[in-house]
Amino acid sequence: MNETMNNAMSIGEVAAASGVSTKAIRYYESIGLVPPAERLDNGYRVYRRQALEELRFIRRARGLGFPLEEVEALLALWRDKHRASAEVKALAQRQIAAIDAKLEELRSMRDVLRDLVTCCHGDDRPDCPILNRLADEE
Repeated sequence: MNETMNNAMSIGEVAAASGVSTKAIRYYESIGLVPPAERLDNGYRVYRRQALEELRFIRRARGLGFPLEEVEALLALWRDKHRASAEVKALAQRQIAAIDAKLEELRSMRDVLRDLVTCCHGDDRPDCPILNRLADEE
């Protein structure tokens, strides 16, 4: 085995090790979120340890709900060893605010559905306030 292969992983191996699908890896490469993989003479992608670490980072950031633009900013900050942590904190605080807004929206949706379920008889009658509300124009 040559030196290129000793420290390298295939796309399937890096996908399994990072928890990021091969389709997502290709997409992240296509949009420039991660650098394109090296290519062997046969055209196969070859990934190094750094790519694995970056893909794990992306998976964790996406798992916290960060949109791709924010993931890109976080990744750039992570790569920059001279970054100011204040920038990272500001991004995280904005994400907390976005999560809080989404939670409020979900609570409101739940409350409306609870009210509708309470109004519905749930019997053999065709009248259904849930369907009526969904059909109403507001």
